Amino acid sequence: MATTVPRYIGPDHERSFGSTVRSRVNASFKEAGMHTKAGKGIAMKVGLMLVLFFAPLVVLLLVPMPAWMGLLLALLMGVGMAGVGMAVMHDALHGATSRRTWVNDMLGGSMYLLGSDPFTWKIQHNGAHHTHTNVDGIDQDIDPPDLLRFSEHAPLWRVHRYQHVYSFFFYGLLTLVKLGNDFFSLLRVARSGDARYKGRSLPVDLAVMVLVKSAHVLLFIGLPLLLTPFTWWQVLLGFVVMHFTCSVILGTVFQLAHIVEGAEQPLADENGVIGNDWAVHELLTTANFAPNNKLLTWYTGGLNFQVEHHLFPAVSHLHYPRIAAIVQRTAEEYGLPYNVKPTFRAALISHVRRLQELGGVVRSDAAKVVQPRSAVPAV
Repeated sequence: MATTVPRYIGPDHERSFGSTVRSRVNASFKEAGMHTKAGKGIAMKVGLMLVLFFAPLVVLLLVPMPAWMGLLLALLMGVGMAGVGMAVMHDALHGATSRRTWVNDMLGGSMYLLGSDPFTWKIQHNGAHHTHTNVDGIDQDIDPPDLLRFSEHAPLWRVHRYQHVYSFFFYGLLTLVKLGNDFFSLLRVARSGDARYKGRSLPVDLAVMVLVKSAHVLLFIGLPLLLTPFTWWQVLLGFVVMHFTCSVILGTVFQLAHIVEGAEQPLADENGVIGNDWAVHELLTTANFAPNNKLLTWYTGGLNFQVEHHLFPAVSHLHYPRIAAIVQRTAEEYGLPYNVKPTFRAALISHVRRLQELGGVVRSDAAKVVQPRSAVPAV
């Protein structure tokens, strides 16, 4: 298990890849006269995602209906909830939506609508995951509860043989668990001496978190109890269905980018060094999927172009399909892997196979510390 923050030190030709791909992508924006942010075209998408999330709730509150129809609306709310998280909140919290900070902050605040907290999410996601992708002990995305084994360096239990069967159920608990885990994450960051917490007030942050989560529960449980004839358990079931649907979508999309065949899990050496340049590390640990599926790209906020997102997190997802060709061509010129699964189905199958490998069902050739790629040719 990694205990210190690793450093990325790769050979000169690897550092050359990072600088080359950045200069080429930047030049492409300049030549096209385009800005790296989303621009005004994002407004309609934001509006549609919010409608998909909240319109079913309005119908539920105002139109008499049988319980089964209410459950269908709860499921639809879950689809919209995930869409808001992926296509609205995610880019904004990376500062990728707008050149104006206040716009990013406002759209990033849509995470409050999901009952979660933007600050703790940025610490975990923007900080740990994006900086140290697939590094055991630091990237919390591959450090789930013990019943799941996402890291080849974690202890292997007999129950893990079946994780490819039950993992998706646990994906469905993601946002429900986060309703409570945000408090622990906030306390952990505040007490750790993390410089990113400097100038903040723990009592104020805790009070805001309580208010936000209370408002979320009142909106999606309190109002249906007050305004509909549904029983308490039917309302609670609808709430769980909404969160479960959202979480299965989010969990699956996230895992298809990093827990698939070909996505490596390097460890630092005894000196705390990972023998690859950071940009190369992102290529080795990240995968794209279904790049030609325009509907999927639209709905997931470009998270199926995860390689481009990791290399250029401050660039709007609306540009990922365009710059993907540049990234892939540059990687191929340097003899570096560009991991892409052609369809969603192919990525899902690859994810299940990787879960089986990590569970010890089939042999994995990836369970090793990745060495520097000194043979990569310079361009």
